[in-house]
Amino acid sequence: MKGFRNLTAEETARLEATGSTADNWNCVTVSDDFATSQIAASRFGGEVRIGSGTRIIGSTVRNYVLGDRVTVENVTALECRRRSAFGNGTGVSTMNECGGRTVRIFDTMSLQTAYISAVYRHRPQLMAAIDRMTDELVQTREADMGEVGDDTRITGARFIREVRIGRGVTIDGTSALENGTIADGARTGVDVKAYDFIISEGAKIDNGTIIERCFIGESCIMDKGFSAAESLFFANSHCENGEAAAIFAGPYTVSHHKSSLLIAGMFSFFNAGSGSNQSNHLFKSGAVHQAVHLRGCKFSSGAYIMSPAIEAPFTMVMGHHSHHHDTRIFPYSYLIESDARSMLMPGANLASYGTVRDIAKWPQRDRRTVCRDVVNFEEFNPYVTGLMLRGLDKLNRLKEESPDEPIYTYNKTFIKTLHLERGIKLYNKAIVASLGAMLEGGSDDPACDGRGEWTDLGGQFISRRVLAGILDDIESGRIATFAEADRRFHDFADRYADYARSWAADALASITGHELSAAETEEAIEAGRNVRASLKEMTDADCRRDCSLDMAVGYGLGGDSEDDTREDYYSVRGLK
Repeated sequence: MKGFRNLTAEETARLEATGSTADNWNCVTVSDDFATSQIAASRFGGEVRIGSGTRIIGSTVRNYVLGDRVTVENVTALECRRRSAFGNGTGVSTMNECGGRTVRIFDTMSLQTAYISAVYRHRPQLMAAIDRMTDELVQTREADMGEVGDDTRITGARFIREVRIGRGVTIDGTSALENGTIADGARTGVDVKAYDFIISEGAKIDNGTIIERCFIGESCIMDKGFSAAESLFFANSHCENGEAAAIFAGPYTVSHHKSSLLIAGMFSFFNAGSGSNQSNHLFKSGAVHQAVHLRGCKFSSGAYIMSPAIEAPFTMVMGHHSHHHDTRIFPYSYLIESDARSMLMPGANLASYGTVRDIAKWPQRDRRTVCRDVVNFEEFNPYVTGLMLRGLDKLNRLKEESPDEPIYTYNKTFIKTLHLERGIKLYNKAIVASLGAMLEGGSDDPACDGRGEWTDLGGQFISRRVLAGILDDIESGRIATFAEADRRFHDFADRYADYARSWAADALASITGHELSAAETEEAIEAGRNVRASLKEMTDADCRRDCSLDMAVGYGLGGDSEDDTREDYYSVRGLK
């Protein structure tokens, strides 16, 4: 931005002639190339700086620095009334309505550091270190004046107070923005109200959405009257119509329906069906319960879960569940209500084409440019495969302990013998497929030791050993800033494939009882390819069933023959 100068007496007179006023014209400074035609019918208070090519029409501006080529038109109040950190440092009671997992948000917060702040409450020294880092960052964000970045357009808005606005932002018809930061390229639209917030790069908040004490991550969309309080949303989440309260919404959390309620829980790569409700109704000791729906879970229409509960990755939930299940070691399962009980079908989703479609669509729908959050899309990974190994072991032990049982019970669910046996077969296939893919995908690097347990850090697959080292370094002060912590997470992500290969080699050594030779490794890779082809045949068959003419009911209304129905169906479904 160029230097600023005071207005001349002649310029002041021209501005007043076109209906503009100021508490003190000496406090209004402009770029060297300023022309009075840039301003009309506006009022200025406190200190105001106006950049090159910036237009201000019919608006009130107080204590703001306006960048170059900014438009402020018909804005009731764009003002900074006090010293502010612009939403940075705001506490958000995510996951737990009683505030036990409060995360203090800031404008460069990543998914990984937010997850640590929310989840690792059992490490008080770590929490103290994160608080210190947050305090230091917030101090650098404090200012007496608000800012509007270059090429931003603010039109038809009402009250914008203590908001720092980035470059290329659009604010159109927004009702109220107070105590927040809007990053580059973001948009707030008609009737939006936002209080105590951070809106990240490329996010879109529109059409009557209300957010209060929220972090909206990069390229997220909040639309059609969605309301959210005390919640965090990350990378490409998309929520409309419904309601969220005290949730940690990891990447690609999706809720599109008016009657959907997400409350006091953790989600990622999640889809909420119409009328789905994850509730927290056990108030004997307060609203202290939470539910966790791990990566890729889906709720069908009308699904209901009473907290506390947890489901494994890629679980499809149908019906009502109020017995507080824990199915975290059974990925790719169905959890279905049956006779008022929760029936588990382990591994059933491995045969569903819907799962294949979901896994393929997420990277294709990544709208981000900054990519501050580390997000893994790999279908075959140490975390989910490790869960499948544990789940397979549990199913085998259940069968061995009671070989003649028609129904087995597990953590508030029941498993029919047929489903248990099918789960064993499906997990055996998926494990071979996954181990082969990881062995094929990486290289042998002794520096990348991926042995041991892994976790999903809200969206990033990472070795628990490596994560422990990062957490220890934060505690000790060896990592002193969030930028340094994020760099460590990105460094791991850059070598993810090598760490994953190390894990897979170790897992196969544990299964076989010896280190694999080069020939045995190639055999495992080839076996993985063959099984993946077999699994693809299974899911392709599921796709063909979904696309068969048996599903053409309701098509061909404009015709009078089976041929017309078939042609209408194929045309609409894009199957030609």
